[in-house]
Amino acid sequence: MTDTLPTRPSTTTDETWWRDAAVYQIYPRSFADSNGDGIGDLPGITRRVPYLASLGVDAVWLSPFYPSALADGGYDVDDYRAVDPRLGTLDDFDELITALDAAGIRCIVDIVPNHTSDRHAWFQEALRSPKGSAARARYLFRDGLGENGELPPADWTSTFGGPAWEPVGDGQWYHHYFAKEQPDLDWKNPEVRADFLETLRFWSDRGVQGFRIDVAHGLAKDLPEVLPSQAELDAMPVDGTHPMWDRDDVHDIYAEWREVFDSYTPARTAVAEAWVAADRRARYASAEGLGQAFNFDLLEADFDAAQFRSVIEFNLGLSERSGSSSTWVFSNHDVVRHATRYGLPARDGNPVKQGAEWLLSGGTTPAVDRELGLRRARAATLLELALPGSAYLYQGEELGLHEVADIPAAERQDPSFFRNPGVDMGRDGCRVPIPWTTSGPSFGFGDAAPHLPQPSWFGDSSVEAEDSDPDSTLNLYRNALALRSRLRSGGLEWIETGRDDVLAFRRPNGWTSVTTFGDEPFELPAGELLLATTPVQDGRLQGASTAWIKA
Repeated sequence: MTDTLPTRPSTTTDETWWRDAAVYQIYPRSFADSNGDGIGDLPGITRRVPYLASLGVDAVWLSPFYPSALADGGYDVDDYRAVDPRLGTLDDFDELITALDAAGIRCIVDIVPNHTSDRHAWFQEALRSPKGSAARARYLFRDGLGENGELPPADWTSTFGGPAWEPVGDGQWYHHYFAKEQPDLDWKNPEVRADFLETLRFWSDRGVQGFRIDVAHGLAKDLPEVLPSQAELDAMPVDGTHPMWDRDDVHDIYAEWREVFDSYTPARTAVAEAWVAADRRARYASAEGLGQAFNFDLLEADFDAAQFRSVIEFNLGLSERSGSSSTWVFSNHDVVRHATRYGLPARDGNPVKQGAEWLLSGGTTPAVDRELGLRRARAATLLELALPGSAYLYQGEELGLHEVADIPAAERQDPSFFRNPGVDMGRDGCRVPIPWTTSGPSFGFGDAAPHLPQPSWFGDSSVEAEDSDPDSTLNLYRNALALRSRLRSGGLEWIETGRDDVLAFRRPNGWTSVTTFGDEPFELPAGELLLATTPVQDGRLQGASTAWIKA
C-alpha cells in the first residue's frame, strides 16, 4: 500500500456542507476518456472540472476507481488504497482533488467494505493458507457438507444468481452475497476493522471530504454453527438480530468510523447505502454514525402527487428524528434512468423494478413516451432541488439522457446479465459513456470507441448540443442549481392547492415550488417566476411541470 500524504487544506471549514449539498455522481469509466483507450479515467474527470463548476454542484461522488477485474463494475476491489492503472495513478487522483478544491467542489469516494475481490492480497493469502488459519479468518469460510466437504454449507443463493457458497478445493467454502469474485469479509475480525480505518484515513489525508458506503447494512454478520436453509433465512425478521442483514452491532463499526471522521477539520462525512426498513434507516444517518443514509423512496415511486407527498413527509420526519438531513435521488448507476422510467406506464404497486420488463424486451415493450418521460423527469428534478436536504444527481441526467436498452449481448459487461440470462438485463444501459459533442467516434467521450456502445441519438443530447440552448435540460439544471445555492434554508410548509394532482410547498425564505403531476394547467400563486420546466402562459403552469416562485 502507498504511504499517505499530509492532510491538505480544505476549501472550506463548513462542517455541515453535506446537509443540503448537490452531489454529482461520476461513474469514472463512463465520464471522460483522456488517453483514447475507450475507458474513462481520472485525468478525463480533471479536464471536465470546469464543466462541473459551470453546472453548480457542491460535490462529486466517484464510483469505485480502484484496481479491479470488473466482475461487478469496480465493486470488486483488489486494493482499497490504489488507483486502477487503466484509470490513472495516485498522482492523478491528487491532481483531481486539487482541481476540485480550486473550483470549490468537494470529493466523496465509494468505500466497498462488505467484500473484497478474489484478487485482493488477503484473499489470495487465504487460498494459499490452510483451514483454520488467520488468513481465512478474515473471510467467511465454512466446512462443506458431505463426506469430504463436497457439498455447500447451505443452499443460499447469491443476489447475482447461483449459489452463494464457493468451494476452494479442500473441503471448505467461502460466502459471497454478490459475485463469486466478491468474497464477504468477516467484520468480527479486528484486523478487518483496523484496516478499513486506515483506508478511511488514507483517502481523508488526500483531501477526500466524504464517503459513500456500499451495502452499509451488510457488514456485521453472525452465522450460527448450523446454517439455516435459504427459506429459513428469508423468513427471519430483519429487526437487528438477523444473522446477515441490518444487525444492530453494525453500528459499533460506524461508531469507530465516526471517531476517524471527527478527527479531521472539517469533519469527514459519509452516506450509507442501506436497503433497510425505513424506520431503521435513522441509525445509519445519526451523528454518532455515518451522518446520512440514502433515501431511495422517490426513486421507487410513480410520478404521482400522493406518492411524492407521502415519501417527502415521511423522510423529512425521519431526518428530524435522527438529526440528519434527507437525501433525494432519482437516478444512479444501478437503475433505469428516470427520464425513461417516467415515460413507461406506472407500476401501480407492481413489485418488479420500473423498467426491468422493458429492458428484457430490448426497449420495445411497452413503448416509452420519451417526450413525456423527459418532461416529467425535469419536473421531478426541479421539485427535488427545492426540497430540504441533499440532492444526488447521476452523470448524464442533466442532459436528459434516456436509458440505452438495445446493447448487443456480446458488448454487455454487467455480471447480472450473464448470470441471469433472460431474467436480468443488467445495469449497462445507465452506464453508457455520456456524450459531450454532437458527433465523433464517441461523441466527445474520447478519441476511440467507448467500452459500451453509444446510440446514434446521443449526439442530440450532448453537452455541445444543449450548451447554448436556453431551454435545454442542461441549462435547466444549471439555473436550478444556481438558484438553489442562494435560496436553500430551513424546512418546508405545504400549500393546499385544491387539486389532487398538484403539490406546492413554501420554503422559509419566501419562495414556493409548485408541481403539476397531471395534464391540466394550474394557476400559479402571485410572485416573481424564478424558473419553470415548461413555458408559463398567462400565469398558468402546464401539466407535468414544476415552477419556482419568489413571493
